[in-house]
Amino acid sequence: MKQEDLKNAPKLFCENIRVGFSPEYFVVGLSSGSQSNIYALTPEHAKRLHEYLEHEIKNFEEKHHKIEAKWDPNVLSPVQRANPPSEGS
Repeated sequence: MKQEDLKNAPKLFCENIRVGFSPEYFVVGLSSGSQSNIYALTPEHAKRLHEYLEHEIKNFEEKHHKIEAKWDPNVLSPVQRANPPSEGS
């Protein structure tokens, strides 16, 4: 994908991400409002996605500022109104 394609593509704010896995693949669900997309990745592709995101976050932080964020499965999205995550979900 070309950089120009990314700039011109329509964008949705992703407010929720869910991940599941089996020995054969990872399933990643991305949702925005009532719309969602589900992607299946091989474990190797999931690992490359993880490494790519780490690389891009490092580039962002070097250019802009350090991102202060802590992963907590019980934090509500600013647009989430119902069905908050529960302990262990």
